[in-house]
Parts: sequence; C-alpha cells; structure tokens
Amino acid sequence: MKIGLLIYGSLDTVSGGYLYDRMLVRQLRADGDAVEVVSLPWVGYGRTLLHNFSRSLYQQLIGADFDLLLQDELNHPSLFWLNRRLKRRVRYPLVSIVHHLRQSEQHPPSLRWLYRWVERRYLQSVDGFIFNSQTTRQDVGRLTGKTSDFSSNRRLPKSDVWQPHVVAYPGGDRFQATITEAEIVQRTHEPGPLRVLFVGNLIPRKGLHTLIEALCQLLSDDWRLDVVGSTAVHPAYTRRVLHNLKQGIALHGPLPDAALADLMRRSHVLAVPSQYEGFGIVYLEGMGFGLPAIGTTGGAAKESITDGVNGYVINAADTAVLAHHLHHLHQNRDALAAMSLSARQRFLAHPTWAQSMAKVQAFLYEQVKR
Repeated sequence: MKIGLLIYGSLDTVSGGYLYDRMLVRQLRADGDAVEVVSLPWVGYGRTLLHNFSRSLYQQLIGADFDLLLQDELNHPSLFWLNRRLKRRVRYPLVSIVHHLRQSEQHPPSLRWLYRWVERRYLQSVDGFIFNSQTTRQDVGRLTGKTSDFSSNRRLPKSDVWQPHVVAYPGGDRFQATITEAEIVQRTHEPGPLRVLFVGNLIPRKGLHTLIEALCQLLSDDWRLDVVGSTAVHPAYTRRVLHNLKQGIALHGPLPDAALADLMRRSHVLAVPSQYEGFGIVYLEGMGFGLPAIGTTGGAAKESITDGVNGYVINAADTAVLAHHLHHLHQNRDALAAMSLSARQRFLAHPTWAQSMAKVQAFLYEQVKR
C-alpha cells in the first residue's frame, strides 16, 4: 500500500499530534507500506488558506500514485476547498487524522466563527476519520451534524451519517517505563516537598500560568515544580511566565526522552491544567511512572483520568481547587501512594502504541479495498 501523509512542517515536530503521526508512519513502514510525507509550510492561518489555490500543490496531489491520502486535521485551512477539487480528479480516499479541533480552543468570537466555518467545510470534504479519543469523535459529530454510525440501517440524509472512522487512542508506552510498586510507594513517602511536573509547550492553552498561580497559594517549602517544554512556540507567553517565575520552579526547556523519563521517575505528580486536550498523551506517559495526573474538564482528560482515583479532573483555571488537591497530596502521603499505584494500573490497562496503530492500519486497509 502506498500512502501519502500531508502535514505542516516536519514530522519530528514536538507535540502529541505529531508523535501520533510518527508512530503511525513507523507502524506502516515496518509492515512494508510506503509512506510519502507531503509537507506544507505553516505561514499563519490566513495565508495557509491560499494553499487551496496553489496550482503546484494541486498538480502534485492529482499526479501522486497513492492508494490513500492521510491528512493531519491541523492542515484543515489549507485543504477545506482543495479537497473538493481533488475528489473530482483522484480515486484514492482522503482520510483525516483528527487530534483536536481548532474551534474547541479559546478564541475571540469573530475568529472562532471563521475557524468553525472553515473547519466544518474541511471535515465535510474527507472520506473517513481517525480519531484519537471518543471526545474528539463527539466534537466532530457536533460540528458536522453527524447523528448515526456509518453502519446504521436507518434511512437518514447522507449528510447526517458518519463517514467510515476509527477511534484509536494514543499509546503511553513511548518511554518503556519500568518501575515497581515498591519503588512507587517508597518515592511517595520520601521526606521533603511535593515534586510537581509540568510537560507541554509553553502556550496559554496548556495552563502553566494556572498551575503556578495555584502553587503560589501554598507554602513555598511544600512544593517544587519542574517545567519541561519548548519556550519558542509562543514567545510573548514565555516572557510572561519568566517574568512571574518563582523560587522553586525549574524551567528545563525541551528534554531528550531519556532525561524526561528520569524526571518522571523522580516526580510525585504530573499537573497539566490545559484549557483543552484532544487526548493528553502526557497524562498516560506520566502514569507509566506512577504519577497521578491532574487535567481539566476541557476535552478528553476524563478518558484517562478517573477523578479522585488516579488523579484529578478540575475545571480549567480553577486555581483554588488545584491548590487544594496539591496540598492534600503533599500532606497525605498514603493517599498519594494509593493514587500513584492506581495511575500505574491505569497505564498497564491501556493499549500500547503498537496495538493502537495496528488498529488504524487495519482501518486504512479497509478503506483502500472499498
């Protein structure tokens, strides 16, 4: 099978969505499928809309010898109209990998209207979907008006029926975490401050400012915070965070996998209070090391975090509740130990990357045979 994958920039970009794409490409190539990456430049939302009128891109895609073209949904502004032109000329199906919708993020009302319109048009232009969570599937359904499974026998308007799709969760086993229950319990009872870990690019959506504000409500000797993530994605936000940097906060920037894994092994809790997550791979990766995860009700964190069992799910920006949970975990190390062991069990019950990507691969083979 020869597959195209259309993305912005490099497949090595550091983010959960690009990690998902890389893992899928690795799976396909390992099984003998050819994958050609088609890279478009990210030039800002407005200018990427012009890709729809690019003659060179159009000619490249209609001339490609693909059995199927995968498109990262992040590229929707470049494809919302171009896809309709392609479908008149190509025989291969267009399948979108949807990590999360842009319109699910916080934007000014005028821009959100534009994003919703463009994103809806794009989602209606493809032949199938790969979803990273049930939450993402539901978000797409609400935006496009899908009301029934593709297999439904009921007679419904075509616009109301789902295109073929699969929900395949990201894996959490990238680090091949090996840690025993005894090590987890010993770590939780070590004297000293609560060691909190934040992992994510420094952008407003990830909520680092919320976490810092919550920690500052606690005694400074009760906690330490390690921050891992790129500082270059949103320079203005990074400057704001650096301006408010407090004692007890270590800003590491991006780390190699081995260094990040070592930091996870030494931490007590992972807190990433994002405004929205399509899935939140890092929560599961932290659970592999027995880290309870703190996420928010914005998005799919609830699909991996069971509130009060292996972590907490809070309302975004609720610093008082976040501070309360962190204080509780610091003061009650037996509760921290129980939650840490539950986090590890949740990780062990989750599909591996190999299992999830094999599920996607089987779905793609079905689309080519249609």
